[in-house]
Amino acid sequence: MATLPSENLSALGLDIDAEEAKKELLSKYPTKVARKRAKQIVVNEVGPDSCVPEIQSNVRTIPGIISQRGCTYAGCKGVVLGPTRDIVNITHGPIGCGFYSWLTRRNQTRPPGPEDHNFMTYCFSTDMQDEQIIFGGEKKLKQAVQEAYDLFKPKAIGIFSTCPVGLIGDDVHAVAREMKEKFGDCNVFGFSCEGYKGVSQSAGHHIANNGIFKHVVGLDDTVKEGKFKINMLGEYNIGGDAFEIERLFEECGLTLISTFSGNSSYDYFANSHTADLNLIMCHRSINYVAEMMETKFGIPWIKVNFIGAEATAKSLRKIAGYFDDPELMEKVEAVIAREMPAVEAEREKARARCQGKTAMLFVGGSRAHHYQELFREIGMETIAAGYEFAHRDDYEGRRVLPGLKVDADSRNIEELHVEPDPNRFQPRLSEEDMERLEKAGLKLSEYEGMMAEMENGALVIDDISQFETERLIELYHPDIVCGGIKEKYIIQKSGVPMKQLHSYDYSGPYAGFQGAVNFYREIDRMVNSKVWKFLKAPWQEHPELAAKYAWE
Repeated sequence: MATLPSENLSALGLDIDAEEAKKELLSKYPTKVARKRAKQIVVNEVGPDSCVPEIQSNVRTIPGIISQRGCTYAGCKGVVLGPTRDIVNITHGPIGCGFYSWLTRRNQTRPPGPEDHNFMTYCFSTDMQDEQIIFGGEKKLKQAVQEAYDLFKPKAIGIFSTCPVGLIGDDVHAVAREMKEKFGDCNVFGFSCEGYKGVSQSAGHHIANNGIFKHVVGLDDTVKEGKFKINMLGEYNIGGDAFEIERLFEECGLTLISTFSGNSSYDYFANSHTADLNLIMCHRSINYVAEMMETKFGIPWIKVNFIGAEATAKSLRKIAGYFDDPELMEKVEAVIAREMPAVEAEREKARARCQGKTAMLFVGGSRAHHYQELFREIGMETIAAGYEFAHRDDYEGRRVLPGLKVDADSRNIEELHVEPDPNRFQPRLSEEDMERLEKAGLKLSEYEGMMAEMENGALVIDDISQFETERLIELYHPDIVCGGIKEKYIIQKSGVPMKQLHSYDYSGPYAGFQGAVNFYREIDRMVNSKVWKFLKAPWQEHPELAAKYAWE
């Protein structure tokens, strides 16, 4: 995307520019804290070759600052493995950690038939008490695994460690091996995903990727029918997003082998290595398994985005370009031509009412990046954005990876040593194919990051705090803020509509063409609602009335 000059954001009528806003945010911190936070707050300036400013990320939140982050356990169990319908996921820890056992993100699923397993509505926990904290909880864990097996006869059981488990030394992996051998027909595996293991939920994503790759991927070598076999990685089916994407794949003639992890199943994971191409939506949460699958089985990956009508069309064309098949290209163009008229009609309605309005997005995963596309389509500008748990490559692109140093926190996470499988490694592309893709501008294993597609002059903030969110609202007066549940209500109390993009506030889907239409309508209603004007009492709108009311 061609970036806009910095003054374009000023033309929106903002009371303060990004540099002044940054100084204002930092002015409230002690000198040492301000110096550290300054590296995590940058004004975007895209230079030649899409070069962007360096931003510090994936570092520990400063003690005392309340931010939006979750823990490592939340990233492992709550995000990556939670949406898999037929794995019994047991949280080993106190019941308070069962918040993410219960699955809170509105991940949806469709089992093939009424008799097929679906455990996503259950909350499995060992409910550790003081006795287990003092004397150890492995005995209770074995009992829980046995009970789950007896009741549900699942194909797999996952065990997820929480903070007390790591502190007292329970060996969930030993328990998993013992119970797997005992059962014989049930795969049991554990995850050392204690909440403190990393600086944020991002560490949990990495641990989940390692575990699912080590214990499940590659167990089923059955080759399914289909000319164009793909995996969808980093799509979690919030509000039914995956259903809309799957519909498009089917109409285009693409065979979806597996989704990590929306509408997913154990069998899909086990068979995923037979695909011809991996598609990555959320780069941060799933790039690890994509790279390991490429190394071991020879499956390349490309970055896609199905949030936004234009982005969806671009991604479908990108997939067709990879396979270089005239029939596939024709089907893709037919689907786009059929879907776009309804999208454009609704987009023009929303644009007429939303043009020139502003948005701020502080969301995890790829959402702070991808949803800017949807706002742009209806004429709204993103004036500030950031991630909860990003690494530098999520902001600046993967070009920075060679220069990154592994810090102490990252060393807490196991790096799997992966080599080409001697029997199943099969390069999907010939040298001629690689040359063709390069000439066509289709980049493999590449992600340019969020900042390269943001306007110059926009404010980029990593791991934004509650204070910074409130202050930015006062400084920028945005027309809408997108974030998560923890900050939702304070934003609304400020008189600004808030769109919850972690679970969609009981709405969606927002992916694909129909999802774009849903989003246009919803944002139009939110930013143009008159209710926000009635949030203040009359004497707050007109202070001179306060004395009058007091006198009366």
